[in-house]
Amino acid sequence: MMQELIQFDTELFLKIHRGLTNEFFDWIMPLIRNRFFWSPLYLFIVIFCIKQYKKAGLYIIGGVLLAFALGDGISAKIIKPNVGRIRPCNEVRLADQIIHRVPCGGGKSFPSSHATNHFAIAVFLIGVFYRKWKAILPIGIAWAAAISFAQVYVGVHYPIDVFCGMILGILIGLLTISIYRYAEKKVLKRTIVQIN
Repeated sequence: MMQELIQFDTELFLKIHRGLTNEFFDWIMPLIRNRFFWSPLYLFIVIFCIKQYKKAGLYIIGGVLLAFALGDGISAKIIKPNVGRIRPCNEVRLADQIIHRVPCGGGKSFPSSHATNHFAIAVFLIGVFYRKWKAILPIGIAWAAAISFAQVYVGVHYPIDVFCGMILGILIGLLTISIYRYAEKKVLKRTIVQIN
């Protein structure tokens, strides 16, 4: 069963990594998965939260940082070293099929920390702002999904790495929004405003 799953994962990886090859994806996907590409968005979130919600905005930013810290800590520091799955771009049996679109790196593959972190942040922000801005749901999910897909396209993760990172990220995002809501009701009382 496990061998069949790994085979399916490898075949799906190659269909995405090689089968979807085109000049536009070759240009945009390395950018999408680059953390510096999104710096203006992160800066906008910080400025928006502080300007719009004052002190409460700092707690929203704190929630984003907590979601990221939990996602990165659990995926990169706990799960990856224990699973030890080799990245597809470092897999010897795939060496002649890999298109080197970005540096591979020496880290492990399962789960994708990019997927975990971005889904955790997206779900947290959706939880905070959904009542006021319904559009944040499809935008947030599409944003995290695009970054996750890019990880497969550039060759640094298998689809199952990304899928499991997505599930982990969603769970972490839900946990973080629960912590935020608890703080909103019990600890900070009127300090954190209800985002309506």
